[in-house]
Amino acid sequence: MASPAAAVTPQQRLSVLSSWTQTSASSYNSWNNARVNRAPWAEYNFDWSTDYCSSSPDNPLGFTFNLGCYRHDFGYRNYKSVGQFSANKSRLDSAFYEDLKRVCATYSTVVRPACYSLAWTYYQAVSIFGSVAAVQQADIDRAARMKADAERRAALTN
Repeated sequence: MASPAAAVTPQQRLSVLSSWTQTSASSYNSWNNARVNRAPWAEYNFDWSTDYCSSSPDNPLGFTFNLGCYRHDFGYRNYKSVGQFSANKSRLDSAFYEDLKRVCATYSTVVRPACYSLAWTYYQAVSIFGSVAAVQQADIDRAARMKADAERRAALTN
């Protein structure tokens, strides 16, 4: 009878968790690959649950922030479960902001400033309040006006 595989140690779990919650694109890509193919990571017992961007829009003004919110939830929930949240919160929030800025960089230069404005607002909400639920409709409306004005100016120059 074969012996069961050795259980994942707390240090191994923390090491993988840390590698998936850094500010870099490669960290995000590693986490996203694991999210899509969770089976190899099952023994780590990660909490993959998410409410995406809480009560704030996941895709404000069409900007796709949902996966950035998902990774942020992943970091918050898993660091809380191992009692290491306070020591890592600032980095998790910074990684969230970098994820959102990478999303914004994929949009046209015309609307990118509005996207960056929303990314900053979402980052400030998690940094200060611990949740994007603090984002107000007025914040989204301000970015919507910025986006509409930019699109209007671009249309006039074309």
